[in-house]
Amino acid sequence: MAAPESGRAHRFLARDGVDLAWRELGAGRPVILLHGFLSSAARNWFAPGLADRLAAAGFRVIAPDCRGHGDSSAPEDPSAWPPDVMARDVEDLIAALGLEDYDLAGYSMGGRTAARLMVRGARPRRCVLGGMGDFGIMEAGPRAEAFEDAIRHGEAARDPEMGRALRRLMSAQGLKPAAMLGVLAAFAPTRPDELARIPTPTLAILGLEDHDNGSVDALAAIMPDCSPLRLPGDHGGVVGTPAFAEALVGFLATP
Repeated sequence: MAAPESGRAHRFLARDGVDLAWRELGAGRPVILLHGFLSSAARNWFAPGLADRLAAAGFRVIAPDCRGHGDSSAPEDPSAWPPDVMARDVEDLIAALGLEDYDLAGYSMGGRTAARLMVRGARPRRCVLGGMGDFGIMEAGPRAEAFEDAIRHGEAARDPEMGRALRRLMSAQGLKPAAMLGVLAAFAPTRPDELARIPTPTLAILGLEDHDNGSVDALAAIMPDCSPLRLPGDHGGVVGTPAFAEALVGFLATP
C-alpha cells in the first residue's frame, strides 16, 4: 500500500467490509495511536499536539478512527459490533499496512483496545496505556453502564447532567447513538492471567484526579513488564498536558 499524504484521512476496509479511516504523519518507526470513546484520532492525538511531538521525534504516526468515530463508518446494525471488533479492526489495519515492527499507544477506550490487541497476540515493541488502571482495562463495568444509560435516555438518564453532556458531545461530532451503543456492546473482558502473559514493555499513565478506572499500580502488579505513572489531571485533561506528552514520547523513544 502506498504511503499516504501526511495529516489527511485515508481509508481501508475491515474484514467485514466496514469502511474505516486512519491519519498518518511523519516518517520513521511506526507507532499506532488509538483514541478514546466519543473521540477521534484528530481530537485525541492531533489537536493536543501529540502526533506532532511523535513525528518530530522520528516516528511514523498511524492513528485510526475506531469504527463509529471520526471519519470511519458508523454501522448501526448490532451485527456489526461483535466482541473485540475494534481490536480486530486494528489488526486489519496492521495487515493492510504490512507492519511487523511497531509501537502502540492507546488512551481510555484506546488503552483497553491496545490491551486486547496484545492479549490476542499483537507484539508491539513498546506500549503506552493511558487513562486506564486495572479494572478499566479488564472490564467495562459500571462506567460503561452509565454511558449506555446516558446515551439511551439523555436528560432522563439516572445522571441527567451526564445525559445532557453526552448528547451535546455526540451532536457536535455527528456521532450516532446506535453506533456508540455498539461500541459499548463490543467491549470484551480481559482476565488477569491474560495480562500476565503480555511480555511487551508497557507504561501505564493515569491522572491523579482520575478515579473511575482503577489503579495503575495494581495493573503494573499484574503485567510482567509494566511501569505505573501518575500525573496531575483528570481523565479528560491529562492527555493534553505537557507531562503526558513528555512521558509518551520519552518512553516510546527509548531504544
